[in-house]
Amino acid sequence: MPAAVGAACLLVSASPASAQERTGRITGRITGRIIDGRTGQGLSDVGIQVVGAMPATTTTSGALSGIDGRYSLDRVRAGTITLHLRRLGYQPKTVTGIDVPPGGVIEQDVTLDVATVQLGAVTVSAAAERGTVNEALDEQRTAAGIVSAVTAEQISRSPDGDAAQAVQRVSGVTVQDGKYIFVRGLGERYTTTSLNGARLPSPEPERRVVPLDLFPSGLLQSITTSKTFTPDLSGDFSGAAVNIRTREFPAQRQYTLSTSLGLGSGSRGTVPFASGVGGEQFALAGSARELPATVRQAGDLGTLTQPEKNALIGSFRNVWQVGHRSTHPNASFSASVGGNDPVFGQRVGYLASGSYSFGQEVKLNERRALARPGEQNAQVEYNRFSGTTGRQSAMMGGLLNVSTLIGTGTRLAVNNTYNRTADNDARVESGLYEDFGGAPLTVQRLDYVERSIWSSQLAAEHSRGRNRLNWSVTGSGVTRDQPDRSEFVYERAMGENGTQRNLWVNTLTEAAVRTFGALNEQSTEAKADLERRFGASETQLVKAGALRRSTSRDSDVRSYSIFASVLAEELRAMPPEQLFEEFAQPSSNVLSIRSLAQGGSYSASDELSAGYAMFDIGLGTRVRVIGGARVERSEVGVSAVSTLGEPSVSERVFTDVLPSLALTLMPTPSQNIRLSVSRTLARPEYRELAGIRTREVLGGVDRLGNPELARTLIDNADLRWEYYSAPGEVVSAALFAKRFHDPIEQIFRASTTNSLIDFVNAASANNVGVELEMRKGLGFLADAIEDVGVFSNITVMRSEIVLGASAASSTNPRRAMVGQAPYVINTGLTWSPGAGQTSATLLFNRVGERIVNAGELPLPDVMEVPRNVLDLSLRFPVRRGIALRLDGKNLLDAAYELRQGAITREYYETGRLLQVGISWRQ
Repeated sequence: MPAAVGAACLLVSASPASAQERTGRITGRITGRIIDGRTGQGLSDVGIQVVGAMPATTTTSGALSGIDGRYSLDRVRAGTITLHLRRLGYQPKTVTGIDVPPGGVIEQDVTLDVATVQLGAVTVSAAAERGTVNEALDEQRTAAGIVSAVTAEQISRSPDGDAAQAVQRVSGVTVQDGKYIFVRGLGERYTTTSLNGARLPSPEPERRVVPLDLFPSGLLQSITTSKTFTPDLSGDFSGAAVNIRTREFPAQRQYTLSTSLGLGSGSRGTVPFASGVGGEQFALAGSARELPATVRQAGDLGTLTQPEKNALIGSFRNVWQVGHRSTHPNASFSASVGGNDPVFGQRVGYLASGSYSFGQEVKLNERRALARPGEQNAQVEYNRFSGTTGRQSAMMGGLLNVSTLIGTGTRLAVNNTYNRTADNDARVESGLYEDFGGAPLTVQRLDYVERSIWSSQLAAEHSRGRNRLNWSVTGSGVTRDQPDRSEFVYERAMGENGTQRNLWVNTLTEAAVRTFGALNEQSTEAKADLERRFGASETQLVKAGALRRSTSRDSDVRSYSIFASVLAEELRAMPPEQLFEEFAQPSSNVLSIRSLAQGGSYSASDELSAGYAMFDIGLGTRVRVIGGARVERSEVGVSAVSTLGEPSVSERVFTDVLPSLALTLMPTPSQNIRLSVSRTLARPEYRELAGIRTREVLGGVDRLGNPELARTLIDNADLRWEYYSAPGEVVSAALFAKRFHDPIEQIFRASTTNSLIDFVNAASANNVGVELEMRKGLGFLADAIEDVGVFSNITVMRSEIVLGASAASSTNPRRAMVGQAPYVINTGLTWSPGAGQTSATLLFNRVGERIVNAGELPLPDVMEVPRNVLDLSLRFPVRRGIALRLDGKNLLDAAYELRQGAITREYYETGRLLQVGISWRQ
């Protein structure tokens, strides 16, 4: 029936293209989407009629919207025209004042509201209609659950260079270490990340999390965070399910270029520098740094002759010392081409985009130390080191997305993404090493980490009458190579003439260490969702779907120590490159090599099967009920072997039913009141189940897995009020509460001999909080500031964990959860006069003190100290299609600090960053 109504609109058409060609009139094209004003979904079969007037002539033409509400009106006469839209069950709408450029394309999205008793038409201007379809707020307003989003437009008005920086502008979101996302104060284990709706694997060996700094901001269309669970989402989250959407094709052919240069305040003078093998600037140096085959084949190095030991030592890349050099500016470049063109009579949308950046970062005034128990439960600083780290980073990213409509009922899309990053670190630090008699030591460390992530997806949407089927098949993978990290340790001693000499600590187990790490994770996912609409306006629906995901991971970390039992002082003073060149000869009997216990390998397999059923119905026009359940079965197997050959096996199988019920009340068209309850879960991460030890740095903390960990079940409740006072404006307030059963916590344990982080299931935990959000223009205060807007989101929360059996040894038997911040503040001001490209945005972020590692008696918890982060972004148009940008980041020069009682565990400063860029679009 809707198709018949739309077809009736087309019968009015009286000016075919041939008539236009005969009269020589110049034409253009109109594209866009028709959107359901209640659900935010695209509407198919909407009759779209174009009306325009010229002297003595009136012309009309039309079309039907297809899958996902998309439409295209070709050969529309240039000039100002009007659109009439009709669909059964919806209020007719007329959009006036649409200016069609000669030979160009204009995008015009339109919302349709469900018809009530009267079917009177609604008339709006084109400008007003575009204002109501504010992508971020519209998605938030019409979503089934509580959703927040950041769009490409918002990202472009900030200095954010990647997805990690962009997502922290969302209410309740914080980012740790510049890459790991925390939502509502909950750690990364309670947040999932997907790309175009498909789960991404993780490139991190110690945690199952996707670092969002892998995704350049120029490739992003939007970042959506779903904070409440509905059955069509995966059930393994409680903080948020984050979905990154890559850019979609533009309505007409478009080319863009942009470049920028920047320099940090901490990058003046000379900084530590790691020499390369070639390819570091393109993140392609890992293969030239791999673990030598002879060392790998030697296993745990248990029985070796002296010539065999020398051969292994000589096979390592003989680079140990940190260099210093002058700094250089950071630089970035990006380009894209996209369009929507006919190919063999079929209109095809496409977008190809690439980006590259190369930069330098310096960590100044670095300090690190351990805390050990002292007298009367005091903390004693232990193994304190201070120094400087220089980092060279490279990032490359690209995407190729293609989409086409087949008829009016099928949309087919192929999405491809590839990103690659590299960090080349050089660090020099000095301190007292109590584990070696309090000797004054200097450590030189070289570290190179290369990461890549790729995803290829085939997706389709089929619409026929009241039925819609969406399906996708996605393959994705990640790699993380940490080839050939080196540490060389000197003892500072006084020579006979009173000068200081650096002597290799040849008898120390970890005084000349090479570490090699590699991780590879692959995932395939297939899913399908079938929905059927019913009711007079087809706004009620039932939906069911299934998912199958297979993931495999292989991780290997191996560390080797080179030492000498007896070595003369003049030989210990030799540069390490000369020392190992001379004494790794076959005839030498000075050096020896051994495998360190801090390392090993593990393999993980994860098979997930899921199915769900749900409904989304309206009770009248002001009540919406969404409910259903999801069943997930997870089979996880982890097999680990330490460097010394000690095995560990974990087999965990979980089957869970996850119900969800949500109620949305709409007391007025501009207000929502949402209430939802649900159950979700959090499964142990692969590394947490692997019973092997790893250690990052000399004198650092060992990390040990627990093969017996159970999954966490979480009960969630949310209440939220939203008021959309005007296009682009919102005020909201939300309450949330969560109950955790068997939450997984990481515990810091220290004795007089070593320090260890391991993982346990606590008995239970609670998390409650308040979220406040506002986005408002200030024109109501005075006409002079009508182009100024303020936005702010504040989250205040509290959690308490009950440790159960492990409470006896815990410093705080009832404390906040690890990673839980008591508050998060994001606020800012924007100035954007008129409809031009000029804009200014000031952004502020602060996160409250939170636990990084829970302490064990008598030591307190390890806390991250709050810091104030202020960013500024300016945009200026130069001429048509060309714009300048000026960005300032970390303008307050906020330092990063971890404390454990009176002891500073870690501290560094990164300085301010200023960058200028130019972009061109045609």
